[in-house]
Amino acid sequence: MNTHQDAMPYDASTTSSNSKWNLHDTQWVLSLFGTAVGAGILFLPINIGIGGFWPLIIMACLAFPMTYLAHRGLARFVLSSKQPEADFTDVVEEHFGINAGRLISLLYFLSIFPILLIYGVGLTNTVDSFIVNQLGMESPPRVLLSGVLVGGMISLMLGGEALMLRAFAILVYPLVAILFFLSIYLIPSWQMPDVSVPEFSGFMKTLWLSIPIIVFSFSHAAAISSFVHVQRAHYGNNAKMKSEAILKRTSLLLIVFVLLFVFSCVLSLSTEQMVQAKADNVSILSFLANITDNSFIATLGPLVAFIAITSSFLGHFLGARESFNGLVSKQAHMNPKLVDKIGTVIMFFAIWYCSVINPSILDMMDQLSGPIIAMILFIMPMIAVYKVPSLHKYRNRLSTLFVLTVGSLAVFALIYSMIK
Repeated sequence: MNTHQDAMPYDASTTSSNSKWNLHDTQWVLSLFGTAVGAGILFLPINIGIGGFWPLIIMACLAFPMTYLAHRGLARFVLSSKQPEADFTDVVEEHFGINAGRLISLLYFLSIFPILLIYGVGLTNTVDSFIVNQLGMESPPRVLLSGVLVGGMISLMLGGEALMLRAFAILVYPLVAILFFLSIYLIPSWQMPDVSVPEFSGFMKTLWLSIPIIVFSFSHAAAISSFVHVQRAHYGNNAKMKSEAILKRTSLLLIVFVLLFVFSCVLSLSTEQMVQAKADNVSILSFLANITDNSFIATLGPLVAFIAITSSFLGHFLGARESFNGLVSKQAHMNPKLVDKIGTVIMFFAIWYCSVINPSILDMMDQLSGPIIAMILFIMPMIAVYKVPSLHKYRNRLSTLFVLTVGSLAVFALIYSMIK
């Protein structure tokens, strides 16, 4: 992921050259892609596959506008600040006041932090499944395995931004390639899906309850604040145009690669197998590796799961770290370096503990992360459109109403899941 070191002073004479696509833009597309492709993508086929074929088709049609329009709205919100150096917490306090701003900042942290818990569980289960099923060894003590894995990922962050960027460069390129080849490789095993027309009310309910995990699976909201900051420093007045161009290409890349992967997985497995995969609490690739004798899938499946979760963990840890530091520093007026150390220790032990107790990953996505992300990514920026003068020009647009509706449906899905 690019850092503030990538930024350069803005020169109005470079406007025409800045409008051209360049390596800086491509690197950010891959960084945002790596942030989005994590546990959500690897569990998405299971959740959607259980619901049947037609919800998958509808969600495939909605995935691009949901992903691009929502992240574009959040980027516009961050760019609306009058402070060039403002991060997300600064922007919400500027537009919503100190108290409301801190509440929204807390929600922002809570939209990212549970994802780190999910990744800790997902990575531990992926490695444990590989050790047992592919290597034929005894399962190691979970408390030790999870501690080593979580500690290793956080160590990459503590090693400095240069080390983290090298890790991203190493992880994202093979992730894109292997994900694509695995999707193609599964095509011969596709089975004819059940295309019968489902009962309408049941179909709509399935579709509705699938929205939170779709929101979660394609989200790269954790990286948007730092992404926008770099584009503003790098492109100056062109930051909005370039940010939206990068986000559009990121969304297209996600939709093409991820939907091909999801369709390949769903068409290769039966509904009963999807139910079993959910019960096993493992990613779709680990499940495929366990039920086939194919050495190609057995090797690459867990490898992709490991790379995807690790790369996405890095991007989300950046967001969680930034939001925690900003929130606590302003609330407690503590030294930022001390806050950073305390936050890192707290997050390490929380992720480690969650990895040991092994809660249901899909339930965490459905009932916690998806709806909270929807509040921050879908609802809050659209409320700002009606409140912030510089964003008023986006009021009553179809795209604004679409994003607000999707976010509301995701939050209501959480409420329904809690009271049913």
